[in-house]
Amino acid sequence: MRKEPEARPSRIWSEISPTGERPRSALNLRMALATFGLVVCGVLAFLAGTAGLTWPTIVLAVLALVALIDLVVVARRRHRRGDGHTLFE
Repeated sequence: MRKEPEARPSRIWSEISPTGERPRSALNLRMALATFGLVVCGVLAFLAGTAGLTWPTIVLAVLALVALIDLVVVARRRHRRGDGHTLFE
């Protein structure tokens, strides 16, 4: 009897993953990094603005806006997925 070959993606993950499962998206990590970027860029933009530095203020404000948009996208994706996990699970 000939054994049927496994599906290719399952065989790959069973060999390289310690759990044997296909990894899920790292939304928690992405949310944590976006939050960190938003806070750091927001504070630095505020400090640069109070120091009268125009270009660094604009660049940091744009980066903070990108982090905020990323947070919204990740939150919507987590809500749509519906796993209900907290950030640290």
